[in-house]
Amino acid sequence: MEPTVSLAVCALLFLLWVRVKGLEFVLIHQRWVFVCLFLLPLSLIFDIYYYVRAWVVFKLNSAPRLHEERVRDIQKQVREWKEQGSKTFMCTGRPGWLTVSLRVGKYKKTHKNIMINLMDILEVDTKKQIVRVEPLVTMGQVTALLNSIGWTLPVLPELDDLTVGGLIMGTGIESSSHKYGLFQHICTAYELVLADGSFVRCTPSENSDLFYAVPWSCGTLGFLVAAEIRIIPAKKYVKLRFEPVRGLEAICAKFTHESQRQENHFVEGLLYSLDEAVIMTGVMTDEVEPSKLNSIGNYYKPWFFKHVENYLKTNQEGLEYIPLRHYYHRHTRSIFWELQDIIPFGNNPIFRYLFGWLVPPKISLLKLTQGETLRKLYEQHHVVQDMLVPMKCLQQALHTFQNDIHVYPIWLCPFILPSQPGLVHPKGDEAELYIDIGAYGEPRVKHFEARPCMRQLEKFVRSVHGFQMLYADCYMDREEFWEMFDGSLYHKLREKLGCQDAFPEVYDKICKAARH
Repeated sequence: MEPTVSLAVCALLFLLWVRVKGLEFVLIHQRWVFVCLFLLPLSLIFDIYYYVRAWVVFKLNSAPRLHEERVRDIQKQVREWKEQGSKTFMCTGRPGWLTVSLRVGKYKKTHKNIMINLMDILEVDTKKQIVRVEPLVTMGQVTALLNSIGWTLPVLPELDDLTVGGLIMGTGIESSSHKYGLFQHICTAYELVLADGSFVRCTPSENSDLFYAVPWSCGTLGFLVAAEIRIIPAKKYVKLRFEPVRGLEAICAKFTHESQRQENHFVEGLLYSLDEAVIMTGVMTDEVEPSKLNSIGNYYKPWFFKHVENYLKTNQEGLEYIPLRHYYHRHTRSIFWELQDIIPFGNNPIFRYLFGWLVPPKISLLKLTQGETLRKLYEQHHVVQDMLVPMKCLQQALHTFQNDIHVYPIWLCPFILPSQPGLVHPKGDEAELYIDIGAYGEPRVKHFEARPCMRQLEKFVRSVHGFQMLYADCYMDREEFWEMFDGSLYHKLREKLGCQDAFPEVYDKICKAARH
C-alpha cells in the first residue's frame, strides 16, 4: 500500500504544480512526472481490463459465435457508405492514438470511419497447427494464450500492444525471422470485407493475388476481419548466448554467419557504437541450469538492453536461460530503449522495485497526451525508424546510419525475404537474407534536420533495394516511394476491386509529403 499512498500524494502535488505552471509547460519540460503519476497507473488499468476480457471471452467461447455477426455489421456499414454516394474514402474507426505507430493519422477526421470491434482469438487448431484471430488481437494476448497450452507463433514481434492487423497491413519481425521471414510469411489466410461490402477469403491458392497484395497495403485494399496464422510447438525456455564483438568488419561477419545458421532459433544484435556490439543467439529448450536462469521479464529486473550492455563492458561471453514469454517481450518494459528518454531514472533499482510493476506506459496513451508542441519537437529531434536492407549491404548501411543520424543503440534483426509477389520482395528470383536496422532515439549528428537527413537515408535504402517500415515517418515523394516498393500487383487489384474511390492509395495514407 505504501507505494500507492506515495503515488497519490505525489499526484496531488503534481496537480497543484500544473495549476501554477500550466499543463503544456509540464508536458514538455517535465514529462516524466506526468507519465509516472498518471499514464503508468492508467496503463495498468488498461492491461488488467483487456487481459480479463480476453480470458473471459476465450473461456466462454463467445468470440466465434459473435464473429460472424460483427463481420455482417461491417459489411452493412460499407454498403450504407455506398448507398450514401461514396462521398469520402473509408478507414477503420479505431482512433489514431490507439495505434502503436508514432505517426498521427489526420485522415481519420475526414474519412468515413467504419467501426471494427474485432479483438478476439477465435480458434486454436493444434492438429492443423493454425490459430485464427481477429485483427485487433495483440501479441500480448497471443503469447499469454498460446504459451500456456504449449504453442507459439514462429514469428512473434516484440511489443505487447502490436496487433495482428497492424503486423499484416504493415509488417512485423522478430529474431526468429531469419528462419521464418516476416510476420506476413507465417500467415496462411486472410479474410476481408471489400469496397463493395462483399466478403472474401484469400490464401496462396485461393484469390492468391489478393493474398500477396494485402501485406504492407495499410488497409487500402479492404478491411481485414480475420487471419489464420501458423503455430509451432513451444518450449519453456530460450537458451541464450551473449557474445560481445568489436570492430565493424568482425561484427558484420559474425552476425551474417549466425543469421545463416538454421540451428539458431533466434538471432539478434545490439550495436552500441559503430564498432561495438553484442550478438545474441538462442534456441528453445525445456531444460535449464538453475544457476543460469534469468527471468528478465520480472518488473524488478534491469532493462534488457542495459543488461546486455554489461557483457560488452566486462568483455565476457555469457549463457542464460530465459523463460520463453519473457524472451519474446524482453524489450517491452523499456520500449526497446525509448523509455530512458521519458523516465531517465527508470532503470534505477529503487524505481524498478517500487514502481517497475507499472512499466511500461501505453504507447497509445503517450501519443494521446503528447500535444502538438511536443509532437513537433519530437519529430524534429527524435528518430524512430526501421530500415530493411540486404545483409550483404550491412557494413555500408551502418556507416550510412552513423553519418546521417548517429543514433545508438541500434537494433539488428535478420530475416529471410522470399521471392513472392507483392509490394516487398528481393530484386532477384530467389529468397535473400535481409536485415532490419532499427534506430530509435535522439540523433547525435551535428545540425540534424529531420527531413533532409531522413531523405538521405531513404535514398540509400532505395539504392540497395531495401525497404522502409511504414509505421514511421516517410519523407519520399510519390515517384521515390514506388521506386522502393513494387506497386504492379497492388495497383492492378485496386482497379479490379474498385478501391480508387473507397480507400486512399497507401502513399497518400502514410507519407508526409502527401499528408501535409
